[in-house]
This record gives sequence, C-alpha cells and structure tokens, in this order.
Amino acid sequence: MLITKCSIVIKMAMSASAQLSKVVKRQYMELPQGDNVQAMYIWIDGTGEGLRCKTRTLDSEPKSIEDLPEWNFDGSSTYQSEGSNSDMYLIPSAMFRDPFRKDPNKLVLCEVLKYNRKPAETNHRRTCKKIMEMIDHQIPWFGMEQEYTILGTDGHPFGWPSNGFPGPQGPYYCGVGADKAYGRDVVEAHYRACLYAGVKICGTNAEVMPAQWEFQVGPCEGISMGDHLWVARFILHRVCEDFGVVASFDPKPIPGNWNGAGCHTNFSTKEMREDGGLKCIEACIDKLGKRHNYHIRAYDPKGGLDNARRLTGHHETSNIHEFSAGVANRGASIRIPRTVGQEKKGYFEDRRPSANCDPYAVTEALIRTCLLDEEGDEPVDY
Repeated sequence: MLITKCSIVIKMAMSASAQLSKVVKRQYMELPQGDNVQAMYIWIDGTGEGLRCKTRTLDSEPKSIEDLPEWNFDGSSTYQSEGSNSDMYLIPSAMFRDPFRKDPNKLVLCEVLKYNRKPAETNHRRTCKKIMEMIDHQIPWFGMEQEYTILGTDGHPFGWPSNGFPGPQGPYYCGVGADKAYGRDVVEAHYRACLYAGVKICGTNAEVMPAQWEFQVGPCEGISMGDHLWVARFILHRVCEDFGVVASFDPKPIPGNWNGAGCHTNFSTKEMREDGGLKCIEACIDKLGKRHNYHIRAYDPKGGLDNARRLTGHHETSNIHEFSAGVANRGASIRIPRTVGQEKKGYFEDRRPSANCDPYAVTEALIRTCLLDEEGDEPVDY
C-alpha cells in the first residue's frame, strides 16, 4: 500500500494480461474481416461450474442455430474424459451477439456430448429441455438473481485492505461512493455487454458485502433461463479478464461475519400470475417442503456441500437442514414477496440455490416438484 499526503492507494494483485496495451489491440480489432465471422463456442466443463471457449471462422453470418456446425474438443483437458478417448462434441444450442468482437461475430453456447453421443455428466441442459417441453403449456417464467464477488488474482476481495478488513457490513448494499462501491466499472461494463449480446439482464446492484455485486436475468421462459444466465456469467468472466480481476461465484468466499453469495430463483406459471394464483403458489411451496433434501442436492454443483457453508440461518439465509417459507422473509427457504401476498397472485422466490449453481439443474428441479408432482429424493426418469 502506497501512502501519500493526499491519498491512500491500495495495490491489488491483477493479471499480467490486463497490463497489455488495449490501445495497441484496438488497431487490430478495427481491421475489416470481409464476409468472415468469428464464432466463439462456449461450454460448461467437467467441474459443472467452469466455462471454456474456443473460436472458429465461418464463411458467412449465421442467422440461426441450424446454421452453426458441430465441433469438438479435447475432453481430457477439461475434466470430461480420459486421454485415450478424449474427443467430445460441441452441439450449438443458443446464439448471442459478441460484445467483445462486435457484429457480425457470435457467442455460441453449446451442449457437450461424449464420444457415444450421450450427454456429458455436467450437461444438464439436455434433461432440462426435455422437462421444460413436457410442461410448456403452463408457460413457466424464471428470474435469477446472480450474486458474485470481485477478487484480485490472489483471491483477496477487490478494494479490501491488504492486511485487514473494511468496515462492517451496513453501508455497502446499493451503496454509492468510492468508500462503499468497490469495482463499479466492472459492473457497468458487464451490464452494457449483456445488453449488446441480447442477454435478458434486467438489473444490477451492489450487495451487502463490499466487493460483492448482483445482477438479475429474466423473466425467461423455460430452457432460455439457463442459456441466458450461463452466457451472462461467461461475459462477466471475460469483462473481468479485461480488467485484470476475477469474478468468484463461491457461495461463501470470506468466512466469518460476511454475507455469502446465492442465486435466488423466482418462479411462476400462467396460473400463478392470474387472479387467485396465490393458492397455486402455496400448493407448490407445500410440495417443495416435502422434497427439501432433493432440492438442496440440486442447488449447487457439489450436491449441497458448497451451500452448507452459506445456508447457516444467518446473514439472510435459511438453515440448510430446515425448510421454511414466509411473506417478505429473507431468512426463509421460500419467500413470498409482500406484493404477491397482497394481490393474491404472482410468483415466489426460492432463496436456496448457491451462486455457483447450474441454472438448468435448478429450474428443472422446480418443474419436477411443482408441476410434475414428483416425490422422493430422486428424479423420475421419463
């Protein structure tokens, strides 16, 4: 830390790549590319939470997913296969505008298939899509609130003193000012990049812990919820890469008296949104209460182990071992917004999913329990 008479400068650990001249890079990015298009293929790796990408050249601009070719990659380097049989298939599933290379270039979210054309273990999109198609007449809407923490490359929260802690929680939530909002440039760049890409980002705010932020995606119908949230996460990682910092989705990045990070999931159907829909909401909550353990396992990539550090009953969370619900209660498993309680229709919020959850797994679990009336600790094989 460099202390001067007029100011205090906190030196953060940042990536070497961030020090490269962006001015020099710009002269190359402005070169014409003719009719060629760069398509960046994106996929979820074997951890269930990490993202990978690589780029190929297309002869013309694709207008739909059908215009995009399948591709492959080395799964032995992404925790998805052994070296002796490492080829994995990339199946284009959703396409967005590329906010980094700009039009006509594309971001292409892909499913991963194994050598035998079966879904990879962390490809939850395939079953989620099947489940969503079974109940599409009920028009399920989702909105997910993605919390994350900005870190230096050494894992230290951005803007925190190198040998200590900032002031206690209180002034940071939706805070304004250099001593309350840490890293807003990242947030603003990410927001605009998502809008450009076509991601249904609908808001953002500073969170309770300093250097922690949240963005919201939705409303999205069915499978598009997972598509849009995963691409929003990818864009965030790329923006942070440019700034030389790291976006962490760890559910409890800092132990102690600091808030964790979740991905609260708002859910409704056509019936819930119509007059008298509160009865349907209450019926769904009753079903969720009887299947709490199944949902806890589905709500983080480690089967509940990550969330166990976050869902303690403190810091605006419920206890991982108990199910609860209430109106305007941020310490409950399920929150019914006060306006929904007053209007007797709308949606409910499941506050259990962790920040590093797979949105395909979360939304699929909600449909299975609430609309397909599944019971027990295991999903039904249709």
